[in-house]
Amino acid sequence: MTDYEVATAFLGEWGHFQQQVFFLLCLTVIPNGFNGMFIVFVADTPPHRCVIPANVNLTAAWRNHSIPLELDRNSGALVPSKCSRYRLGDVLSLSGRGFLPGVDVNMSKVPTESCLDGWEYDQSVYISTIITEWDLVCDDRWKNPLTSSIFFCGVLTGSFVSGQLSDRYGRKIVLFVTMAVQTVFTFIMVFAPSWPVFCALFFIVGMGQISNYVAAFVLGSEILSPKVRTIYSTAGVSLFFAAGYMFLPLLAYFLRDWRMLLLGLTLPGFLYVPLWWFIPESPRWLLSRGRVEEAEAIVRDAAKKNKIQPPPVIFSPLQKELQCETSKALNICDLLRSPNIRWISLTLWLVWNTLTIAYFSLSLNTANLHGNAYFNCFVSALVEIPAYTLSWVMFRWWSRRLSLSSTLFMGGVFLLLVQLMPSNLVYLSITLEMMGKCAVTTAFTIVYAYTAELYPTVLRNTALGACSMASRIGSIIAPYFIYLRSYSVSLPYILMGSITVASGLLSLLLPESYGMPLPDTISHMQHFPG
Repeated sequence: MTDYEVATAFLGEWGHFQQQVFFLLCLTVIPNGFNGMFIVFVADTPPHRCVIPANVNLTAAWRNHSIPLELDRNSGALVPSKCSRYRLGDVLSLSGRGFLPGVDVNMSKVPTESCLDGWEYDQSVYISTIITEWDLVCDDRWKNPLTSSIFFCGVLTGSFVSGQLSDRYGRKIVLFVTMAVQTVFTFIMVFAPSWPVFCALFFIVGMGQISNYVAAFVLGSEILSPKVRTIYSTAGVSLFFAAGYMFLPLLAYFLRDWRMLLLGLTLPGFLYVPLWWFIPESPRWLLSRGRVEEAEAIVRDAAKKNKIQPPPVIFSPLQKELQCETSKALNICDLLRSPNIRWISLTLWLVWNTLTIAYFSLSLNTANLHGNAYFNCFVSALVEIPAYTLSWVMFRWWSRRLSLSSTLFMGGVFLLLVQLMPSNLVYLSITLEMMGKCAVTTAFTIVYAYTAELYPTVLRNTALGACSMASRIGSIIAPYFIYLRSYSVSLPYILMGSITVASGLLSLLLPESYGMPLPDTISHMQHFPG
């Protein structure tokens, strides 16, 4: 145990104070579950075809044959073109002369043109999406994956900024400020008049989304006792994240208009304001900044809630080492300063990067799977429940390093098997993909808690933010992994599976932290092998 854990051991493991902190911090994570994934429905592309103006004088036969057929890469069947039509002037001439399409006219000889009058969209699933509102199809279809990438650029920026702000100004204030940013800017998105404005607001939402999650994660990890911390950092925040994720398709099913969906997702955020008076600052962080009296006040309040008599002096000179180190104004550069912390950081950055590629690619791909988009998204969220439960079991009783490596490796194997399945076994392919998602989610949960255990208090939030920041390169390109489906359906699975297996092997180089106390200073960290 560290000096801090010895000094606060009298509080017990699971009193009223710990229960309050545990559940309230978990509640703050729920909006992250739906704010990070609503783009699955908001930017889904429904079936579409070129508009044939109603006032054009065409016979019924020619109106029904005004769209050329093309080969669908996924099914191999001939389907109406989404981006072209037969040249309207030629079709009008042939219709007026009484020719029949396919009988008197060889349709392959009729010239085509782009959708000059716009598109008509199928509304059996969605009333509107940003795709249908701003016609982000055909020549503008590149804007669809870019929309998600811009969000993850915001996440990248938030990871870089919030970690250092949290280590400098406190976990609590960053938590609530970023929750406010996430809620307010999602609300403003409802009124976005154009795609560029939507993307600019979505970027800011991304900044708030990751900052909120990391601040809540670190705050709980530092306040809660070791055994409860394990449950919180693996199953606790993750299950509440999954609850928000599962709430998304249920709400989207009833709100088929993208603006109404965003409005419905914004409202819960305003309910979190009263939590400011019930969630305390991290005593560990206060001590690391030399604010011993404030830390003691929080611990004494915790003792009062737990109906325990605190000792006369809780924190004596035990924090001098911490205060000495924090006087050096540690920052993100210290993650690379010494060889030990440098190799740990570089290895974790690669592992995090792979996990974000696999996790977000699989999550964003649910709309492309066979069957109902709402049901597929719900199942994708549902498989995270056993993943989070498994991560807690593994984290509680098994090696951190082996837990991370084995789940990464198995996730990669499942994804590699998907592209080997025959096209007629579509449900088996979906099952393998969901098993891969489950394994990747387990690894993602483990790496969050594992990273928090490897880094010291003086750099923990900065380190988590940096890992999250480095991983956003993966999340930024993840939408383009899905975009590769337009060239080959199996290509995304081959790439994701290969890099996930490789990262599983790479993670074996990390030091073990099972059964070790949380380090408070850089000198307390575990050593990288060799």
